[in-house]
Amino acid sequence: MINYTEETSAFYHNYWGRTTNKRFHLEKLEFKKPLEVCAKALLNLFGMNPFKKNNKQRAPEIPPHKFKRTKIIATVGPSTNTYESIIEMIKAGANAIRCNFSHGNHEEWVQIVKLIRKASKAHSKPVAIIQDLQGPKMRLGDFDGIINVEKHQVLQFGYNSDYDPTGIIPTQYDLSKKVERGHRLLLCDGRIRTEVISVKNGVIYAKALNDGVLTKRKGINLPDTDFEGDILTQKDRADITFGAQNDFDYVALSFLQTANDVEKLRKILKNHNSTAKIISKIETHAAVENIEEIVEASDAVMVARGDLANETSPESVPIVTRKIIGLCQDKGKISIVATQMLGSMTTEPEPTRAEMSDIATAVIVGADCLMLSDETASGKYPIEAISVMKRGILYTQENSPLTPLFIKHEDNRVQSAISSAVITLAHQVKAKAIVAETHSGATALNIASHRPNMPIIMVTQSPRVAQQLAIVYGGKVFTRSETKGTSQKLTDWLHRQKVFSPGDIIVSASGMYPGKVGGTDTIKVRVLE
Repeated sequence: MINYTEETSAFYHNYWGRTTNKRFHLEKLEFKKPLEVCAKALLNLFGMNPFKKNNKQRAPEIPPHKFKRTKIIATVGPSTNTYESIIEMIKAGANAIRCNFSHGNHEEWVQIVKLIRKASKAHSKPVAIIQDLQGPKMRLGDFDGIINVEKHQVLQFGYNSDYDPTGIIPTQYDLSKKVERGHRLLLCDGRIRTEVISVKNGVIYAKALNDGVLTKRKGINLPDTDFEGDILTQKDRADITFGAQNDFDYVALSFLQTANDVEKLRKILKNHNSTAKIISKIETHAAVENIEEIVEASDAVMVARGDLANETSPESVPIVTRKIIGLCQDKGKISIVATQMLGSMTTEPEPTRAEMSDIATAVIVGADCLMLSDETASGKYPIEAISVMKRGILYTQENSPLTPLFIKHEDNRVQSAISSAVITLAHQVKAKAIVAETHSGATALNIASHRPNMPIIMVTQSPRVAQQLAIVYGGKVFTRSETKGTSQKLTDWLHRQKVFSPGDIIVSASGMYPGKVGGTDTIKVRVLE
């Protein structure tokens, strides 16, 4: 028996003729159109039409082994804040768009988010949107001209000071409440190094350790200063509230020092009913000291190499980067390498050889994502930078074996055991791909953390999860309604679209009860006919 409603009366009249009862049996319908047309219409009404493509995503135009496994995050900015530029970034290879909340206002970001979603839908590709919080703005304030600094000179710094009448250099954050005698205070990306000698009445007195020139609004690094969990400013909190209401997939936390900073943000997101995941930006000395706990508490970890080099030392950054990538693989978290990946392409149309080597190294050691900042936000060649990065990723993955860094610790969880078994089996049978059904994303993340040398095709019913999985290593993400046999149906569709070929072996991971978080309990090997 089918419920009849006024809303569907026109539908039934057009396809089966007029009905007089509010409830009716199918066998009593008088067909006015050919039976096949009526069958399609009825099945379509109830979401069961096998003749209709029930997906909005296009089939990949390249074979699975050519899927880009390391993902690309591109920053939107003045060079790319139009619909045309955003869709070109996505077409060129961007899997996520970063919104830097150090700039812009909420009205502008609302429009940017809408443009990203529109472009994502138009290109039939899940795209993650990242809200990058400003954090405590460690910068000099405004003053006219330049300030010449000589070695051994004592400089004075004060929150929002007026330099001309006082000689006190302004800062945009009240550092006097945090710094102590002996702390290093590094100015202009570390080019001028000073040491605090005293703090009196809100003014910091610091001795210059080298000559240099100060200009307004330049960055400040404080590698020895403990911010005691006070890293979320009033602006950050307002931005978090805005982000929770405006469709962001990730929130990037700036200048954190401990895992407790991550937990505070997670609590705030939960209070806002936000499902956004947290990216911890490693850019302080304290964060490096507490890295294992931070990785455990986070959903993703970004190595912000610019500030990190100032907070630690330039020579330590490559080692710290590799350690973080390894820890993320071990814990099943997403790793992101950022800052100056293609810095020269901010002004030049071609990369340097050192930059291409930098990209290749990150791919070889198994980073999930590489990020472009100024290159796409304000650079002259934003689309070209993404294309160059994509070419570098693809060439490296095709010509150099991946060498994961981690040694997996013993993990007795069922989910991890199943993921490990999937990888082992897929390699033994030389599978063309792994197809993973995932409700929350956990299964896909677990499998990806093992860095299999083959594509991972991820399928979920949740658009939010699909967008969050867009930056996971190795994956090509599809959204489908969650029913039994979803992985098999997706495989069949990809086979019909000639993405797979007869004789290809596919290993799938799924659950007997679709929609159950952590319910993956079935592994299948299938040879396509």
